[in-house]
Amino acid sequence: MMGSETEKRKSLPIIDLSDEKMKPGTQTWVSTSDAVRSALEDHGGFLAHYNKVDQMLTDSVFSAMKELFDLPLETKMQQTTDKPIYSYAGQRPDIPLYESMAIDNPLNAKTCHKYATIMWPQGNHQFSESVNSYAKKVAELDYTVKRMVFGSYGLENEKCERLVESTDYVLRCYKYRTPKTGETNLGVRAHTDSGFLTILNQRLNGLEVQLKNGEWFQVDASPSIFAVLAGDAFMVWSNDRIRGCVHRVFMNSKVERFSLGLLSYAGKVMEPEEKLVDEEHPLRYKPFDHYGYLRFFLTEEAVKASSRIKAYCGI
Repeated sequence: MMGSETEKRKSLPIIDLSDEKMKPGTQTWVSTSDAVRSALEDHGGFLAHYNKVDQMLTDSVFSAMKELFDLPLETKMQQTTDKPIYSYAGQRPDIPLYESMAIDNPLNAKTCHKYATIMWPQGNHQFSESVNSYAKKVAELDYTVKRMVFGSYGLENEKCERLVESTDYVLRCYKYRTPKTGETNLGVRAHTDSGFLTILNQRLNGLEVQLKNGEWFQVDASPSIFAVLAGDAFMVWSNDRIRGCVHRVFMNSKVERFSLGLLSYAGKVMEPEEKLVDEEHPLRYKPFDHYGYLRFFLTEEAVKASSRIKAYCGI
């Protein structure tokens, strides 16, 4: 038993969120909710076994991503949203292997079509349909995780519904090319995400998550395994009960690596949940404007700070 407990501490928990019988109010739901909250508090994340994105859809959306990244650089760098979410990110000397693109509001079919028309003036129906279908399926997982966390903290489901209703989603697509001679194999350095929750699926290994004990855990790629990672905004909402998940990427393969992340952002100003503030957990943050934070994120002050989120709205 001691050995298995030690082993648990050395790995990111895998939690099955595919069970059709697991309904709110059942014992399985309650125990799984507690496991989700505990993993987020300990490590800032967990691995969700989630089989509701079928293989055909997974193949289709990753094929669409390759098609997207194969476009000319000037096409990819077009502004596709007014929100400060960096439509295109890449060409950085410090992380030369990394490139990413963001599709704003991917749960909306018209928005996906509009994005595809910007990238391909003649349109690309297959692309927009794959992106929209994938995002809607993964958003169901996002909702389940949030509902479980709220329930595990003893909060009313109405509060979760209000948060989800005001949530903005972004589908971020990542590509890592293979290193050239003399280049490091670092894809992206250790960081926490600026969003509320990130749900990642990778086609090839490369993602590493830092556990509570400081060790790095390598996440194995699988179509039905999604890395669920708490971001800076989740830390604010939970008043530091949940930690932001520190993660990084290394390029260990001899072919290009693609991954997909559904990121959620608070569409309106929020603050720590009042019921999570008490004597043991005094108030840690001021009201939080998520898009204000994104504008602050790459400023000199933010980059120099040991914690960007605490520099932005910490008390």
